[in-house]
Amino acid sequence: MDSTKKIIAEVFNEIAEGIESGTFSKKVKIGLTTFGSEHGIEEMIKAAEMAKSKYGDFDVVLIGPKVDCDLEVVEAEDAEDGHKKMVELLEKKQLDGCVTQHFDFPIGVSTVGKLVTPALGKELILATTTGTTSTNRVEGMIKNAISGIAVAKAVGIKEPTVGILNVDGARAVERSLMELQHGGYDIKFAESLRADGGAVMRGNDILTGTPDVMICDSLTGNLMVKIFSSFTTGGNYETLGYGYGPGIGENYDKLINIVSRASGAPLICEALRYCATCAKNHVLIKASTEFKLANTAGLNNIIDKLLAKDKPSVSEKVEIPTKKVVTFAIPGIDILDLDDACKSLWREDIYSESGMGCTGPVILVNEQDGDKAIEVLKKTGYK
Repeated sequence: MDSTKKIIAEVFNEIAEGIESGTFSKKVKIGLTTFGSEHGIEEMIKAAEMAKSKYGDFDVVLIGPKVDCDLEVVEAEDAEDGHKKMVELLEKKQLDGCVTQHFDFPIGVSTVGKLVTPALGKELILATTTGTTSTNRVEGMIKNAISGIAVAKAVGIKEPTVGILNVDGARAVERSLMELQHGGYDIKFAESLRADGGAVMRGNDILTGTPDVMICDSLTGNLMVKIFSSFTTGGNYETLGYGYGPGIGENYDKLINIVSRASGAPLICEALRYCATCAKNHVLIKASTEFKLANTAGLNNIIDKLLAKDKPSVSEKVEIPTKKVVTFAIPGIDILDLDDACKSLWREDIYSESGMGCTGPVILVNEQDGDKAIEVLKKTGYK
């Protein structure tokens, strides 16, 4: 009798949560930009139709040229216009998320991918795969762990285990995450399958999917996604996995999942599924919650200690100009120079932000300041 009451209570709680969140009877809408694929617009339409046929519990909205199909289409003139329409639809809450081939995420936001590992066919969350969480490698990987945990919980893993890929900075990341754990943040470390064990993972652990969440820098993660998604096809057509995943940051407010220009319909179909699951389970809210918990456990103090040794004794202060809308991207700046490059523009009263696109670091300025900003960066030796 008690167990029956418990089940009934759980059902009513789910109904109440569904009504409160607005997702109980409403399908989520996921956008798909169709310009930019190396395989053509037809491949993108095929992916959307596959998702509709295979799943059906979410709607797909195409953003691109007018096409003859049974899906909703928001018309766009080209890839740039498509991205503007995508952002507008997300900001107006007319889309719950979107899958696209490229996006200039701000520094502090990077994507959490998902693989299917070849040894056991297990899904592995890879944090992160594009974008840059921090220009400091170790800080970035520490925060990637929190982002990865948030996404794991959003896709249904209640207590995800975490491993740290054995790349430069892995031991410092391990020490910092253990300190965060001792401060009260609930993080569960995986054990490597190799004889010496430990939370620092080997390449073997990627193949088997030892942890639920594997932590690495985004360049390594990007390489892993490319290899795992296309190793059966020769590299020019990605078929396996879920793509590069949603952009996650401490206070980021748009659900944008990334796929490659080389991604084929089977992978894009699963990327749409991945995005829809993240939307239904409020991954951005979960990320915000995880970062709050981590901050309470001392994350900021851990990061401050980590960065203190890298700070010069006297730090130049530059006044930041009045904020403007930044949509003009200037590529070709080394990631280690991003902060100083921004300061060089601030000195000339040009508002700028640093960002990271799929092709590398960018400086973001207002459209009207684009030409002047490029001249300043050339004069100061950053471009």
